[in-house]
Amino acid sequence: MEPVSLFDLAAKQAQWLSVRQSAVAGNIANANTPGYTANDVEPFEKVLDRTAVSLQITEPGHLGTAATNAGFSIKPQEDDGVVMPSKNTVVLEDQLLKAGEVRRSFELNTAIVKAFHSMMMMAVKS
Repeated sequence: MEPVSLFDLAAKQAQWLSVRQSAVAGNIANANTPGYTANDVEPFEKVLDRTAVSLQITEPGHLGTAATNAGFSIKPQEDDGVVMPSKNTVVLEDQLLKAGEVRRSFELNTAIVKAFHSMMMMAVKS
């Protein structure tokens, strides 16, 4: 059985959330490092915009196209004008808010996958 695209999408978002969590953790860890520039990951919506959706070939006579793989890039956070005297751009309050967003997104991602898995199991048992 071929993987269901919802599971692939959820896996891609989980990978993105993992990268974002690492970026936020790195920012928090370097909050007192002179000259450190806060980093963030591009929004997941942009990753989805670059990802081509393709049809699956279920019969040899069907036409198909190849999907592209989108990577996640960590880049310096957009300048919001806050710079510490040590030239550090990390604002702990903002980073803690981002960490909370990541946690809530992980929880939502997991809940959606569990619900979809339950529906699939009910359909298979029928």
